[in-house]
Amino acid sequence: MAYTLGLYVLVKGDMFVSGLLSGHRILVTGGGTGLGKEIASHLLSLGADIYICGRRETVLVESADELINAHGGSVKTVVLDLRDPAAVEAAIDRVWQDGPLTGLVNNAAGNFISRTEDLSSRGFDAIADTVFHGTFYITHAVGKRWIAERLKGSILSIVTTWVRTGAPFVVPSAMSKAGIDAMTKSLATEWGRYGIRLNAIAPGIFPTEGATARLRPGSDPHSLETNSNPMRRLGRMPELTNLAAFLMADGCEWLTGETIAIDGAYHLAQGAYFTHYMDWTDEQWQEARDRIKAQTEQDKLLRTTKP
Repeated sequence: MAYTLGLYVLVKGDMFVSGLLSGHRILVTGGGTGLGKEIASHLLSLGADIYICGRRETVLVESADELINAHGGSVKTVVLDLRDPAAVEAAIDRVWQDGPLTGLVNNAAGNFISRTEDLSSRGFDAIADTVFHGTFYITHAVGKRWIAERLKGSILSIVTTWVRTGAPFVVPSAMSKAGIDAMTKSLATEWGRYGIRLNAIAPGIFPTEGATARLRPGSDPHSLETNSNPMRRLGRMPELTNLAAFLMADGCEWLTGETIAIDGAYHLAQGAYFTHYMDWTDEQWQEARDRIKAQTEQDKLLRTTKP
């Protein structure tokens, strides 16, 4: 349902005018799947030229085609392992050949539940190398180019409410996301003089297949947290993507250094996530490990069998 108001055509359910992000060039890490893909889609629909990056070329190409078919516009893919700082520098050099970015969305992440005493160093690094190190590498690569060229820019990082509460059984992620929260505040102060803004979103549960399989393995994964949420529901994806678009758009240049929770007030009412695993038995933890391993193997099979 559309109606006219002044010079603008507004569509019921859409908060923003058409073309809000025209002229913006935004890179979304982890943009081929999950929350990153949803954010990229919404920014594209508002007129931004989009780059999506990730390690799996097939996934990126399929997602880019899907987004262009849905919204038109420009979506380019960047195959990139964020854990490799030299590869990050080379990738940003290639992107800059088209012209400078105006925005960066740090979304790439990984996570799984585990008792911390069961973690291996490889398991810890699997999360920290991407979330902590990789997010800094690409933020640094983009930010220093803006500074050198005297350009303004906006950086949005997707963190979690665990940066405020901590969370059991996801310690590598909690530690890494807390570091990104600190980076957001620190660089908002240091880089504000250059017109570079940094903000973060701390989402509650916006269900995606990968996150659900690795964080809530079970046949009814979200019932407890749905029932204990003050709003008695989970997040709806447009609520998250609208907030991302607002933070990336022109017109709020004085908003920087903030981490905004969007979780229906769950963390205020209930505190940390995953506390309901405190009483799990060894058998339940083994079942969870088996489910997570099966999901990982299925993902690998899909990657190797797709043409």
